[in-house]
Amino acid sequence: MMDQQAYATNVVSLRQGLLPRHREYLMRWLQAGACMGLCDADITDRDENDEPDMEHVLVWVRENANPAYMVRPDGKGMGWVLIDQIRERPLATYRSFEAALHAIRPVLSCGATVAA
Repeated sequence: MMDQQAYATNVVSLRQGLLPRHREYLMRWLQAGACMGLCDADITDRDENDEPDMEHVLVWVRENANPAYMVRPDGKGMGWVLIDQIRERPLATYRSFEAALHAIRPVLSCGATVAA
């Protein structure tokens, strides 16, 4: 019988994060969306209390001086959560990072996504 403690040390948690392809897509999306009110985006691993957190993207739109949206891994490694930062509530969970950005502003075609 395997010791429970030894078993726990062999478990690798699935933690989704931003990959270089996500960063590249974010920059293309932001540039393409400038004419639709996308102003800026920031990738950070700090939450609003300046505590270390999982990496996420904040998105600014011309309608508001504060970040309007946050896109972050769902914590289960299965999708990406789109959060309304102004109202501080989740809007939806998407299977891909690109789909979450598309929900904010559909400025790139869905075929512009890149497979992992």
